[in-house]
Amino acid sequence: MLTWQSNFPVTSQTSRIIRFGKTVTPVVAFSSSSHIHQRSLRYAVLGAGFAGLSVAWHLLERSATDLRVCVDVLDEIGIGGGASGVAGGLLHPYSPKVKPLWMAAKCWEETLRLLSIAETQNGALNQNSNVFIARRKGILRPVVSLKNMSVMNDNAQNSLASCRIRSINEDAAQSLVPNISVPLDLAFYMPDAVNIHPQGYLEALYLACETLAKEMSSVGPGEKAINFHKRSIGHLLELEGEYDAVIVCLGARSTFLPELSGKLPLRTCRGIIAHLRLPDNTSEEFLEHSPSILSDAWIAIQNPRNLYAGSTWEWKSRNYSQNVSTEEASKALEELIPKASAVYPNISKWAFNGARAGLRAMPPLTSNGSLPLLGQIDDLIGQTHKSKFWLFSGLGSRGLLYHAWLGKLTAQAVISCDEDVIPLELTSWRPKLIRKS
Repeated sequence: MLTWQSNFPVTSQTSRIIRFGKTVTPVVAFSSSSHIHQRSLRYAVLGAGFAGLSVAWHLLERSATDLRVCVDVLDEIGIGGGASGVAGGLLHPYSPKVKPLWMAAKCWEETLRLLSIAETQNGALNQNSNVFIARRKGILRPVVSLKNMSVMNDNAQNSLASCRIRSINEDAAQSLVPNISVPLDLAFYMPDAVNIHPQGYLEALYLACETLAKEMSSVGPGEKAINFHKRSIGHLLELEGEYDAVIVCLGARSTFLPELSGKLPLRTCRGIIAHLRLPDNTSEEFLEHSPSILSDAWIAIQNPRNLYAGSTWEWKSRNYSQNVSTEEASKALEELIPKASAVYPNISKWAFNGARAGLRAMPPLTSNGSLPLLGQIDDLIGQTHKSKFWLFSGLGSRGLLYHAWLGKLTAQAVISCDEDVIPLELTSWRPKLIRKS
């Protein structure tokens, strides 16, 4: 049951809303007269990356049909303007940092559901055919060390039915990716793993949120709205009283907020990925059926003549710009190409075509693995406020896997105003003095 109501009546919206650099009108403008006595809720979601758009979707999807709900997504850069937009896009549920396996399974299933929703939306609107949402060719991981072998063997023995892991020898690996190097004559193939185009996925997911708001408004008494505002937030308390709940989904940028500075157990890490393409005078291509490659440097295939390779790791960086200088790009290539060549020697034939970067928020390592940070943060901010403040951050390098299910949990907690719907493993990061008794 909802335990709070809107502090401010929602009236017809007159502010301009920016989406993908264009001025648009709101999806739904609440009438100030037709439903004046109907309960309404306003939510602010800070951040338009994996976390923020997952929370926005689930806030709409799980809201009561008789409530008027407005979700405002705020981001100073734009949809996918942070680390999410330049992620590698390699989606699979296996990592020594993801424990327990039941949590990985739930994350995997919910991400596949959101991915399907985004693909359906993209197809329905006939979006740019040159940008794919998901490339379903699997992921191949050559074994390069005994430690690597041990971890992958364990994963293979406990693999999910919906994402199998097959151990194959060098000949079988080369039938998938010609000329691939398999130093220990063993590779692990995940045929059900997916290579997602992050920017295309995020833009399609936001459009799906707009469609959902329209559909829910047409079939229920409570109007639903979602709006994107290209807006910088310098202080959380700027939003005090304007919204019933504010959900901070800013990733590494969460640590820049004065109210949260020095209070979150997050480490920042800037990662650079390189875009490579085959020169026009090169006839050899990456085969259409070939999977992407996961190793010390991952290789995410875009099409037979384009790929992304990543990623570098620059700890304690505070630069969250996607722009990469010529010097940065040169150093990144010096680091990435030798690692990629160790498993895919033919990458030496590919030409550099640009680089982008993202500032990741890396979660702390605990006995339960490296898990994101979720929960209510009113006590971190201090004093008593009309708005409720929540946090969903620390996706690290596994944002694609985590974002959908954890966004669903966050939305459930916000809607019910009950943090207990979130597993304790995800809220135990806070000091005991501010945790719920």
